[in-house]
Amino acid sequence: MTDESMRALVARPSAPHGIELAEVDAPAPALGETVVEVRAVSLNRGEARYLPRRQEGTVHGWDVAGVVRQPAADGRGPGEGARVVGLVAEGAWAELAAARTDRLAELPDGVSFEDASTLPVAGLTAVRALAVAAPLLGRRVLVTGAAGGVGRLAVQLAHRGGARVTGVTRDPERAEGLAQLGADEVIHDFTPEGDPFDVILESVGGASLAAALSRVAPAGIVVAFGASSGEPTTFDVSGFYNRRGARLYGLRVFDELDRHRSAVDDLRFLAGEVAAGRLDTGVSLVRSWREGGPALEALLQRRVKGKAVLTID
Repeated sequence: MTDESMRALVARPSAPHGIELAEVDAPAPALGETVVEVRAVSLNRGEARYLPRRQEGTVHGWDVAGVVRQPAADGRGPGEGARVVGLVAEGAWAELAAARTDRLAELPDGVSFEDASTLPVAGLTAVRALAVAAPLLGRRVLVTGAAGGVGRLAVQLAHRGGARVTGVTRDPERAEGLAQLGADEVIHDFTPEGDPFDVILESVGGASLAAALSRVAPAGIVVAFGASSGEPTTFDVSGFYNRRGARLYGLRVFDELDRHRSAVDDLRFLAGEVAAGRLDTGVSLVRSWREGGPALEALLQRRVKGKAVLTID
């Protein structure tokens, strides 16, 4: 650590919502890391659910959008003052964050920090999930959790890729706007019976994953990247393996980025799509980080349609 201090939202089990704004040491960047002045972060259900398991006093958070304060010592990555977006393993909910240069990209003019902050976890997950399932042209794609951050981006990207897209949402009110984003169909009850899909992006788990394994087409793929229901999955194994080459692929975005080393290119692509007006980030809640607790609660209680963003002030 350095002698410099900063403010951050730290894990505090005894505090309301499990977080507290506190003074902590500023990060000391490792080789290949840049120090970013954080301007906005987006909240993800996965990190919110993981928060209670963090050690008390640690700084949580994965999505970073801000300005480079200290470029990487090895000369790689964006220079001082550059507007950037990136993904970190921890430490995003702070005034300063250390970010690896291979997971950090410069932002085009006109892309706000609020919009940019939604792109690392949600955007990269959508891009990598669809890359696993490619090609998309002419194929039937189903996206569970379509009203969430990953879901809304995946619907748009799959539509742009030439797929016929079905979105699944539990609540009709949360489905508002999905048709305009490219969903050809929106359903609210995903059951094991019905027409097959070539590609299923699955983030709910439990009965939803079981239905996906029953509805995937022969030689199709189910890409599972979440389990928001918290429920176990029971399914007919023979019914799945008799689908002649159908696959179940477990995706964790950090592992995918390490495998393909694609974070910089993927983030540039996503930010460029936002700048060109071709990608709606779905930001529906923006709050100061001083209101981080209530924002986390709203996200976990599914009162946020799309993305929730905290600004660092």
